[in-house]
Amino acid sequence: MQAGEIAALVAAGAFLMLVLVLAVPILRLRHTVDAATRTINDLNDQTGPLMRNVNTTVENVNTALTQVHTSLDGVNIQLAKLDTMTGHAQNVTANIANLTTVVSAAAANPLVKVAAFGYGVRRAASARRHAEDEREVRATLKQQRRAAKRATAN
Repeated sequence: MQAGEIAALVAAGAFLMLVLVLAVPILRLRHTVDAATRTINDLNDQTGPLMRNVNTTVENVNTALTQVHTSLDGVNIQLAKLDTMTGHAQNVTANIANLTTVVSAAAANPLVKVAAFGYGVRRAASARRHAEDEREVRATLKQQRRAAKRATAN
């Protein structure tokens, strides 16, 4: 055997050792890749039903939103009717306020005159009573003075 053949055998042995040393991590890597593949397959199997459930949920939400939209349309219609009724009530209230002002103005003038007449009558009656009382007091005082003068003159 020559030196070149021995070097080739040593190189072949080293290469064999390298292949054996690298074979173990490659086999372990194969197990990791198999586990990843199984996990991906399981995930794929579970994702299908999950996506169907999500689609069903989204459809139910869309149905509920359609119902809510319909309800809101009904509420908006009722609010429009309520706005119309409120406007009419406001007009009626304004008309009543105007009518009250007109009636007050029409009735106030005669009522003021009646009240003033009543006040004048009460004042005149009071003055008359007061004048009568004053005449009586004056007459009494005159009689007392005359009686006092007669008493001093006698």
